[in-house]
Amino acid sequence: MKKVLAIAIAILTSISSVAILAPSSANATVASCKSGALATVKSGVISIGTDDPAYGPWFDSNKPANGKGFESAVAYAVAKQLGYPSAKVKWVKAPFNTVIQPGKKSFDFDINEVSITPERKKAVDFSSGYYDVAQALITTKGSKIASAKSIADLKGAKIGAEVGTTSYQTIIDRIKPTQAPAVFDNNDVAKQSLINGQIDGLVVDLPTAFYITDAELDNGLIIGQFAPKAGAEQFGLVLSKGSPITSCVTAAVNALRKNGTLSAIAGKWLSNTAGAPVLK
Repeated sequence: MKKVLAIAIAILTSISSVAILAPSSANATVASCKSGALATVKSGVISIGTDDPAYGPWFDSNKPANGKGFESAVAYAVAKQLGYPSAKVKWVKAPFNTVIQPGKKSFDFDINEVSITPERKKAVDFSSGYYDVAQALITTKGSKIASAKSIADLKGAKIGAEVGTTSYQTIIDRIKPTQAPAVFDNNDVAKQSLINGQIDGLVVDLPTAFYITDAELDNGLIIGQFAPKAGAEQFGLVLSKGSPITSCVTAAVNALRKNGTLSAIAGKWLSNTAGAPVLK
């Protein structure tokens, strides 16, 4: 049986210490948001979106409603902070690409490892960040990049990532390979391509890298992680542009960070990232 991984102290502390990338409308407090009676998509319940499949360690067994996995637990904690117990939470399937596009949403907020970026903020609202992100490169033992120690060693590799993600942008901006990156609809397809030898490596966020290489690949290997640029990358909850509850959701996230809930949830569900070298 695969070992159960424990979160590194560095991640626990970083969640509470990093500067918050909050939207400009985030001026509410939890007290000023009417508990359990927000202007939600469906009155009386809070609708939360995420992709299908929903991957570990963010979710467990592709069942967002079971409260297991980091993002499922965070979603329920935010809902509770806003006055919606688990019985008042409704989960909605929302493909990643549709979440970050402008337009009316079928959810009140989405949680799906969506990084806050200036470009995306033109189309949607974000809460303050609930998790600090590093990107990482994985491969399989025996691949052409299995012994890579630096970014320069990756220049000739065929590397892939999920479409529309900051993982894909990391390939373009940080690795700058001579071969065009491979793009996939989701990480399941990307992982199979890696197993089949169609790509040499796959870029994902660091906790996902540990999860895939430990639990889903027989010969998985983490090449390393990419040092964050100035201004840490963060995952944020996604809301429709101009949502009337953006400030309340942000206030809830801020409260959960301040009282230690986010760190506690990370400690329970996320993997130890201390062993991934930084690629330079």
